[in-house]
Amino acid sequence: MQTEENAYYIRLGEGHYRSTIHAQGAWNPHEQHMAPASGIMVRELEAFQPRPDLRMARISFDILGLIPAGEFSIECKVLRPGKTIELVQAEMVANGRAAIRATAWRLQKSDTSAVAGLGDEPMPPLAEATVPAGLTEWPGGYIRSIEMQSIPGSVPGRGRSWLRSKYPMVDGETTADLVKLIGVADTANGIAPRIAPGDGTYVYPNTDLSLHLYRQPQGQWLGLDTSVTFGDDGIGLTSSVLNDEQGPFGRAEQILTVRALKPSE
Repeated sequence: MQTEENAYYIRLGEGHYRSTIHAQGAWNPHEQHMAPASGIMVRELEAFQPRPDLRMARISFDILGLIPAGEFSIECKVLRPGKTIELVQAEMVANGRAAIRATAWRLQKSDTSAVAGLGDEPMPPLAEATVPAGLTEWPGGYIRSIEMQSIPGSVPGRGRSWLRSKYPMVDGETTADLVKLIGVADTANGIAPRIAPGDGTYVYPNTDLSLHLYRQPQGQWLGLDTSVTFGDDGIGLTSSVLNDEQGPFGRAEQILTVRALKPSE
C-alpha cells in the first residue's frame, strides 16, 4: 500500500524500504516513478563500502520491468575492485525479482583545476525561470511532490526547467545533495514532451537512465536543459545537460520505447 507520509520512502531495515505515495509513477498507479527510485539506489551506492578517494562519475540504470510500489530491498556488490577505478552494482528487488539494476564507476579524485574546462552551456539562472510549471498533464504522486519553474521559450521536444523535490528521500533521515538531485533527474522525459500524454496518443517510457557526472553537484535545485527526439521506428531519446546553481555538472540520457496508444487502452 502507498500511504501519505512526508518522504519518498520509509526505512524498514538495512537496505529494506517501503515506497510512499510520493514515489508513485506516472504511467501506472501501482508502480514507482524512476526518479525517486534512482535516488534511493544512489543513496545505497554512496553508503556501500565508501571510498573517500573515489567519486561516482557514471551511473547507469537499466529498468528491467515495472517498478512495483510497496516493499523492496536494494542489494549492492563490487563488480570490479581497483585502487583507482572501481565498478559497483545495486539491484532493487521487489516481489522476488530485480526491477532495476544500476552500475556505477567510481573514479579516483585528484586536483585538475589547472586544466578544468567546460563544454556545456550553462542554463539561465533560477531567477530567470519565470514560467510556473506543474507538469499538470502527468498523473501520479511523484509529479505532485516536486516544484518546477521553466525558462520561457519551451516548445514540444525542447525545454529548460529548474526543479526540486519537496520531501526527503527517506523518512527521518538527511538527504545528501547528490541523492536529492539525482532523485529528480529522470523527470527530464516529462518536462518538454514532444507529444503530450493522453488517451489515444502515444506512450514513451524510458528503459534506462544513464548519468555522466564530471563535477560533484551541490544544492537543492536541478536544472534540466532537455531535448527529446523520436525516431521513425518506435525508438526515441531524451538528452539533458544537468545543472545545479553553480552551472553544468553532467549529462543524462534516456532511451525511449515509443508506442501508439489506442483510445482507452
